[in-house]
Amino acid sequence: MADIQPIIEIKDIHKSFFVGSQEIPVLKGMSLRIMKGDFLVIIGPSGSGKSTLLHSLLGLEIPTTGEVQFFDQNMYLNTTEDDRSEMRKQHIGLVYQQPNWIRSMTVIENVAFPLILRGYRKELAHDIAYQALDRVNMTNWANQVPAELSGGQQQRVALSRCIVHNPEVVVADEPTGNLDFESGEEIMKLLQSLNVNNKKTVIMVTHDVEYLKYATCAIRVFNGAIAGYFTKDKMEDLIDQLHTKHLDKNENKQAYDKQNK
Repeated sequence: MADIQPIIEIKDIHKSFFVGSQEIPVLKGMSLRIMKGDFLVIIGPSGSGKSTLLHSLLGLEIPTTGEVQFFDQNMYLNTTEDDRSEMRKQHIGLVYQQPNWIRSMTVIENVAFPLILRGYRKELAHDIAYQALDRVNMTNWANQVPAELSGGQQQRVALSRCIVHNPEVVVADEPTGNLDFESGEEIMKLLQSLNVNNKKTVIMVTHDVEYLKYATCAIRVFNGAIAGYFTKDKMEDLIDQLHTKHLDKNENKQAYDKQNK
């Protein structure tokens, strides 16, 4: 029987920040269930609350009120920052818009470094890192330093570092934001492969409607609230609601239709 328990569940979370004596509400009562095997896209304009929501899901931002359940454990109840950090290390792989490298290390050393920190022998850590690089077609660059690589190549290496410890959940925060279209598509196809072939749950934040074709589900975030939840067969409804800086909604629909024919 299929596992029907969510991997992550948020229940009516609110988050406010204070600027001086003024309270600024950022999250306004969000609730969401993320199931095993989802490829969830969180989409919305800048300032809508996407990043704060993501940080709350990851244990990085304590909600003002509400609850975050992670693998049936309350993320913020009777836990310390170290506890939440350990949860991330065990279960989550992270890819950001801008990779951070240890400049003195080669590609394979950077990918292996998280395993070294966990106590792996250097030889074993490098073997596992090489396998992770192979999954993103970057073994030929294993002995170069990341600064010598293109932006797209660096992001593929970042993805290999994200998966080197075999996490259940892959979280990507605007992973294509600094890439050209072709490099962005390569990263998206790799994320899709992790989702489909390796059964990873993927959570991705983006403002780019082009990437909805890879999602199994999506939420639209607007003004601190979840303005809608959309399954694969409802993506056109979401596109109808979206207005980007580059495309009007009719062009968005045409792009989506063309990509999915």
